[in-house]
Amino acid sequence: MSSADQPATTPHDTRRIGLGIGLGLVASLAFATSGTFARPLMNAGWTPGAAVFWRVCVAAVLLLPVGLWVMRGRLRVVLTEWRTVVGFGALAVALAQLMYFAAVSRLSVGVALLLEYLAPVALVLLAWVRTRHAPSRLVLAGTATSVLGLLCVLDLTGARLDPLGVLFGLCAMVGAAAYFALGARPSLLHPLALPAFGLPVGAAVLGLAILVGALPYSAPLVDVQLMGASVPWWVPLSVVVLAATVLAYALGVAGIALMGERLSSFVSLSEVLFAALIAAVLLGEVPTTMQLAGGALIVAGVVLIRLAAGRAPVGVPTFAEELETLDN
Repeated sequence: MSSADQPATTPHDTRRIGLGIGLGLVASLAFATSGTFARPLMNAGWTPGAAVFWRVCVAAVLLLPVGLWVMRGRLRVVLTEWRTVVGFGALAVALAQLMYFAAVSRLSVGVALLLEYLAPVALVLLAWVRTRHAPSRLVLAGTATSVLGLLCVLDLTGARLDPLGVLFGLCAMVGAAAYFALGARPSLLHPLALPAFGLPVGAAVLGLAILVGALPYSAPLVDVQLMGASVPWWVPLSVVVLAATVLAYALGVAGIALMGERLSSFVSLSEVLFAALIAAVLLGEVPTTMQLAGGALIVAGVVLIRLAAGRAPVGVPTFAEELETLDN
């Protein structure tokens, strides 16, 4: 389709996208607080599984009434969309948050988040394998740039490399890919309904894993060190629950619904900057020069991939389109 054939952008569309960008930026800032405020809990003996379980459980209690309200009279739609809800809860909530917290327990907040934000590269490779259609040169260039950035972020010559932490970060990347894909997937659900009903699913998955002993659990109710002061354990947990979960998921999914998967992945990159700044101020985690260069390369590579995905045709379908193919 030529540019002349593209439908014109209306003032309504501009306002809708602008609102989506605003919601996405606030959501990114809220998400960015999670690693920094979860770190004191884990330093005090909390396991990543315990921190994520209570984060998701309390957030689910707070958001579920919102979901019931926005879907009142249409709860049958939730049952119809059960695969989307379950997928969001298991992957975008349970897997993404658990693996990110596990990575944060072994790596700096910034490095863990950059690993998670390699999700667009994973989506490119998945589309390539499934369709057997080679991506465009711009996509390949973006992928190569991000991979080079990853090597710099790991800073093999200057930073202590924790292989298990890196593995956790890459697993979080899978959950992040599901978050963007499922949030942008066409659905009859209200945007707030997806996190409202997905969070209880994530809590159930985590609770079952703890119950059967597959997920280590320890949550000592002791004072923790935060910003050089001793505070009760519930202070950082409250920030993680209210800001990094309830507010972040609600605004994030609503923003994706307004912007779409492609633009939202651009806006979400601001989380990397927010998280790095918060961790530097509150935890004193200042990245090395090599890691800063790597972070810039990862972001640049993702930007190239998203720019290519915004043009038609590029030979690489969006992940949401891939899910539609799987359903058919």
